[in-house]
Amino acid sequence: MSQLPNQPLEGPVPTSADVARLAGVSRATVSYVLNGNTSVRISEPTRRRVRAAAAELGYVPHAAARSLRAGHSRLVLLPTVNLPAGPLHHRFLGELESGLRALDYTAVQYGSTGLGADEAAHAWAELRPVAVVAPSTVALTPQGISVLRRSGARAVITLGPRPVPGAHALVMDQREVGARAVGHLLARGRRRIGVVVPEGPALGPFAEPRLAGARHAAHGHGAHIEPLPLRYEEESAARLAAAWHGLGLDAVFAYDDEYAMLLMRALQDAGVDVPRETALIGADDLMTGRLLRPRLSTVRLEPATAQPLADLVDRLVRCPGGAAEHHELLRATVVHRESS
Repeated sequence: MSQLPNQPLEGPVPTSADVARLAGVSRATVSYVLNGNTSVRISEPTRRRVRAAAAELGYVPHAAARSLRAGHSRLVLLPTVNLPAGPLHHRFLGELESGLRALDYTAVQYGSTGLGADEAAHAWAELRPVAVVAPSTVALTPQGISVLRRSGARAVITLGPRPVPGAHALVMDQREVGARAVGHLLARGRRRIGVVVPEGPALGPFAEPRLAGARHAAHGHGAHIEPLPLRYEEESAARLAAAWHGLGLDAVFAYDDEYAMLLMRALQDAGVDVPRETALIGADDLMTGRLLRPRLSTVRLEPATAQPLADLVDRLVRCPGGAAEHHELLRATVVHRESS
């Protein structure tokens, strides 16, 4: 019979009273220092002494107890889904998380794949977040928003192509991406334009608005828009490239840079000259697109808001109950390179 090796027993969990005794200060002073409260004047030597005592004891403030004292949590929930994410998405999350941390919030990413809208709202509400920044792939309903608000969420914010009634919205209008790409191709004299639409439902919330934006940009220019279903795999790209000459297209907006690179390689293997026969543009401005030959034209996506997003979340938390706010989050600009 195997036995676990003897392990030293852990001592009692250190408390703020232990920190106060070691530092020679009151528990209130410990709370002010470790919670970053600057409304009370405390000398810098005292602050250093409290921090040193806390580090020596391994003391960490209790987030739940602090929430009870404040009357609400400091947890901001960032639900995640299993979707490919571009540079803008990573930059958005990174800046939001670091900004919230600086404002003394705890940002938590929560896996939401496979949850329906109301299921997701109930699961999020169980954590009692003070704010939720929900992705467009979870279609929040008025009922779900109500559940979150009743659980203590002071701000429910959606991130997607269009606002949701009853919630604040960070609007990422994907139609602008398709419109910018096709506008560029039209300016280059192209009139028969393919638009790659990734197969499968996962990218639908992004691909469908991009196609709609492409069609809107082409309207009134005597241009034809041809949707091109494509899986993100070499075999699918090779089949599309083999049929290319029969399609009669002179340009293609390939949804994003990854699909553009996949299709460019397949077109070149099929003997299609890029850009002489077919101009090509992607989106996201990935570094790898600049390493291709010809270099890949693209639509660069950048945040459109001047105010840091964490500051916006903080303001909505501190001033709940106002009218729903809508903020445009996306700015799209074309980067012209050799492929178009």
